[in-house]
Formats: sequence, structure tokens, C-alpha cells
Amino acid sequence: MNTDTKNNLLRTLLFTPANHERRVTKALGLDADAVILDLEDAVANSEKVSARQDAIVAIKSGSRSKIYVRVNALDTQWTLGDLQAVVGTGLYGVVLPKVQGPEDIETIDWLLATLERERDLKIGSIDLLPIIETAKGFTNLNKIFIDHRYRSSIEYQRVKRFTFGAGDFCNDVGMLWTSNERELDVVRNACIVTARAANLEAPIDTVWIHLKDHEGLEKSVVRSLNLGFQGRLCIHPDQVSITNQVFTPTADEVLRAQKIVDSFLEAEKKGLAAIQVDGMFVDYPILYKAQKTLAIHQAISTGSK
Repeated sequence: MNTDTKNNLLRTLLFTPANHERRVTKALGLDADAVILDLEDAVANSEKVSARQDAIVAIKSGSRSKIYVRVNALDTQWTLGDLQAVVGTGLYGVVLPKVQGPEDIETIDWLLATLERERDLKIGSIDLLPIIETAKGFTNLNKIFIDHRYRSSIEYQRVKRFTFGAGDFCNDVGMLWTSNERELDVVRNACIVTARAANLEAPIDTVWIHLKDHEGLEKSVVRSLNLGFQGRLCIHPDQVSITNQVFTPTADEVLRAQKIVDSFLEAEKKGLAAIQVDGMFVDYPILYKAQKTLAIHQAISTGSK
């Protein structure tokens, strides 16, 4: 599993329409770990081509280190033009919607590598974040991220994690997306297990569509954290602070993690690998969890995103 938390901290990825200058400016100034300039769902068909130039302006602003662009899906006429427009210095990554199978990853990787080569960028330097948001994509999770990854790992070097899109998924399968989201449990659990089996980072969870329900958002984000996701997609600036807070270890959690690490390492010197810390059984899995908590805390406190 990729444990370089300092470089890969992604608690919040904030969508903003690429063709809305005011929203883009606000998004780039917020404390989201990454901003996704959207050329897909948030942009009308009539403005998809012109929105590319707006995305380029934002990318070249140099206002933050992690700017993604969500291009249009491969079954549309805009994908190639989107990539040709935005790939260049300043672009951190591409978000690929509606990934259906490993061939989608292969196609985009080939296009990105070609553009990187043409533009004197390091091959593989552009991150690729696939979205699983259809029944076919969900059914093919293992083929996309496990079976195929092991057969041709070179093609997957730029895929470090993936994300889940509940809106399109529910629409595709005819599922009612309720506020308690219990109907999403099967998909979410599958995403977590698949990511781990594929030796990827923990996945990114879906958006919360009830923009005024901040209490509901917090409960949903806590659920994502408990399931094992590393962060959430956000669609409104107000969601960033709430989501960041949930995915940020509290002061008490940091102190407890430090105590566990210190106590265990001291016991380990004496040949012990199973101890009690404040009445809690601690062995290596608990140690590793505590170390991860400290790594996240360090990354946040030093401003590394």
C-alpha cells in the first residue's frame, strides 16, 4: 500500500465548473487538498469546447500544487480535445469519469503518455483518477484494478487511487439514493477491499448532494472514514471545512497515537510485541494504525498537500 501520506494527502477534492471564473477563483483559494476543474457534468454541451481555455488559465495560475481536470467520458466526442488542451505544466492529474473496464485506463494512459512525450513532460507524471460510477464499472472492479494491474503494471503507474460516483451509479442501476445511504454499502465496501487488494491507496468516496444539510454531511463523512476511505469528493465550498475536520485526527487522537507508538517501541526493545496501553490491547496492527495517524497529522501540520 502506498503510505507516502505527506505527498498524497487527499481528504478533500473540490469540484468547480471550469467555465465559471468566480467559482474557480474561490475554489483555488480554499483549503481543499485538491481542486477538480470540471469539463464534464457541470458544463453545458454548448460550452464544453470554450471551457477548456478557462481550465488552462486556472492551471497556469500556479495558485496550488494539485489541480485536476475532469475530462468528458470516453464515449463522448470531447475526450481527446479535453486532454490535448489541458495536459501541460501545472496540471497535477486527470479525473476520468465512467470507467467501464481496463481498456479505458489503457486508452487514457496511452493518450497521456503521448502528450507528455510531445510536451517534454516526464512520462507518467500526470496523475490519473478513475471514477467508478456505472454497473459495468462496478462489476469490473477486479478486472480494472487487480487482475489487469498485475498483468501490465506499467500502464497503471499513474493510477494511485480511484473514486466512487454515487449519482451516476444510482441513476444507471435505478437505485434510490437516500439520505442515510445504506443502499451504497455494498459498493463502498467493494471499493475499499479492491483498492487494498490492488495495493492502491485508499479510495476517495462520493459527493454529498444535500448542500444545506451539514449535519448529514458530517455523518456521511464519518461513515466514509470508518469504512476506510481516505477522503471525499466535494461539490460546494461549505463542504470542505467539515470534510477536512472529519479526516483530520483530533488532538486527543494524536496524543493517544503517540503514546501507543512510544509505549510499543519501548516494549519491543524488551522483546515484547503485545502490550496494554490504558487498558487497550496493542500489537503490530494497532501500532501501524497509530503510526498512520501520526503521519496524517504531520502532513497536515506541515502544510504538505
